Amino acid sequence: MDSYSDLLNAINSGPYFGPRSRVKVTRAENGEAEGELEICADTRNPMGIVHGGALFTLADSVAGTAAFTTGRTCVTLDSSMQFLAAAKGDKVYCTARPKKLGRTIVVYDVTLVDSQDRLVASGVFSFFTKDMEVEGLKG
Repeated sequence: MDSYSDLLNAINSGPYFGPRSRVKVTRAENGEAEGELEICADTRNPMGIVHGGALFTLADSVAGTAAFTTGRTCVTLDSSMQFLAAAKGDKVYCTARPKKLGRTIVVYDVTLVDSQDRLVASGVFSFFTKDMEVEGLKG
């Protein structure tokens, strides 16, 4: 990858799970990332609220992208989410910030807020990282 904009383009396009699940990473640089989830019929559960799996997908995608900006590829090692309130409005926004950037393990705190700036969920994501190329992408 030559730039963070190239990284965002690769993550947000193509036949990948993230774009197909309505997740969009909006910023990724220097070990941090932000993203959003469109709230629509596809992201709601039968009760009409945003599905916890959709929120988890947003958090995992954004945190994984943040970890990728460290220059290494990564896979999720462990995660924990606390669902705190039903999301309202048209989008949910996620921010991922590093808690620990180790040699092979990185840990991120994630915060999810809705378009009314209400805290919807928070979590911690741990990733195993390795210096290597994956499908033509290199951090």
